[in-house]
Amino acid sequence: MSTPRLLRRLLPLVFLVGLGWLLWSKVRPALTELENPLNPAPRVTVTHNTVLEKVESLGRLELVRYQFRDVVEYRKSTYRLLPDAKVALIVAGTAVGCLDLRQLRPQDVMLEGDSVVRLALPPAELCGWQIDHSKSKVYSVENGFFQDAELVDAGYKYAEQNVRRTALQSGILAQTEQNAERILRPLLETMTGRRVVLTRRLENPQLPARR
Repeated sequence: MSTPRLLRRLLPLVFLVGLGWLLWSKVRPALTELENPLNPAPRVTVTHNTVLEKVESLGRLELVRYQFRDVVEYRKSTYRLLPDAKVALIVAGTAVGCLDLRQLRPQDVMLEGDSVVRLALPPAELCGWQIDHSKSKVYSVENGFFQDAELVDAGYKYAEQNVRRTALQSGILAQTEQNAERILRPLLETMTGRRVVLTRRLENPQLPARR
């Protein structure tokens, strides 16, 4: 049998095999779900449209992080004749002390001779505080009167503000300044080859407004 005649006989067979494989690839997912209709394979559809809204220049140098754990009992009086609503929370929170290096000005850097550079640092800041919800939990809710969610939310907001107050009372700003001395001075001395003296910037006092 000649080669062209053999090819003419094989081409329909090859076409049928390819068509069968294509149909099987389309039908196989549906057959898989039919095999287990009570537990079909999950289908996930994600639709998103991400838009860049804002670009900010970052210059805050984080120097210390405080971690807190607290048991908060938050009470709220709702009705005069009914007992107070109460929620107990086990709260974990963090606060971060930093320096905003974007506030450095040319006049804050002074050269003294060939061996000393004096740098006036901006004041330390509490640049962030928050509740770590992954490590916090609601211990109990009493007398919520169908407003448990609002009561828990109010308790967490109070706890978050308490993280800020406690961090300031615990001296996080002073610790930030100490860490700046410990971290920045050796780094700057290595970069400049000079002895670095770090000082605090003296802010101008606010004069009272004239009446």
